[in-house]
Amino acid sequence: MCSLVAVALWSTAGWAAPEADPLKPRVPDAERGEARKMKIPMAVTPDVIAKGKELYEGKGTCANCHGQTGAGDGAGGMLLSPGPRNFTNCKFHKKRNDGELFWVVKNGSPGTGMPALVKGGVLTEEEAWTIIAYERTFCTDKE
Repeated sequence: MCSLVAVALWSTAGWAAPEADPLKPRVPDAERGEARKMKIPMAVTPDVIAKGKELYEGKGTCANCHGQTGAGDGAGGMLLSPGPRNFTNCKFHKKRNDGELFWVVKNGSPGTGMPALVKGGVLTEEEAWTIIAYERTFCTDKE
């Protein structure tokens, strides 16, 4: 039985469900206005980005689903439907602001596998903001 489960899981590796509309907001309509008012409360320095990377890859567990490069291809996200956000999508970064990303890290994302990392006690608010600063580096389109 265990080998059947292992084969089933192995055979689905690399077959994550596509991300739901990547430009669609994940903050409920009633809360989006307030979320959009929030800004990263610190200067985004190389040290902040380095701390965000450390948290993204470690304590925050972000890389498990979003992948090391932010492409939404982490092993933990392979069976999620919809798939995790692809942070390398620059259109996403242009459409969704920092406050919306923070709201999702804090509260989770309804209808997805994204947990409430701040409310769940995994991250502090400051740690969440540093992760967001790091996630913004995945978009390399400078247009």
